[in-house]
Amino acid sequence: MDLKTTMTTLTFPFTEAQVRALKVGDEVSISGIVFTGRDAVHKYLHEGGALPPGVSLRDGIIYHCGPVMMKQPDGSYKCTAAGPTTSIREEPYQWQIIRDFGVRGVIGKGGMGEKTLAACKEHGCVYLHAIGGAAQVLAECVKRVRNVYFLEEFGSPEAIWELEIENFPAVVTMDAHGNSLHKEVLAASSAALAKRL
Repeated sequence: MDLKTTMTTLTFPFTEAQVRALKVGDEVSISGIVFTGRDAVHKYLHEGGALPPGVSLRDGIIYHCGPVMMKQPDGSYKCTAAGPTTSIREEPYQWQIIRDFGVRGVIGKGGMGEKTLAACKEHGCVYLHAIGGAAQVLAECVKRVRNVYFLEEFGSPEAIWELEIENFPAVVTMDAHGNSLHKEVLAASSAALAKRL
């Protein structure tokens, strides 16, 4: 696969046309609103749970992240760490959430499976790989914590945090055309291993 690298700026709301123009290997810089979501949120939505009033994921991005937040004296929150969590845990749910909620992007690490890849192709969504081990650096891209939902129900790491981000770096590793860098790396690695065994 040709991995020509281009830097693309994505700004919320993220349109289907913007997303379908992206290819595996493209570097992106994301600005605007994203919502965090991990295991509890994905399971809840998959089982028919409703988003809080005023929250919409349509033309938005879900970030697989359990951010570290510090409450400020005025009651607001400051994000001190915002690294990606492993995405494959959400594979049983992600395809449905992409379909039902109009999600255009998923940020995480490690890639996802066939169901998510198929949903990305069908509905116009991409998987964006963020840098693992750079939680404090990525937190600097969080300019404002706009709100938090399900904090009491799910706890801080599993809550939905509404973040305003600026110039958040990521790489497209699953595109809306059925291409997956993770799948290709696995196939190449398996072939190389088979030759050695």
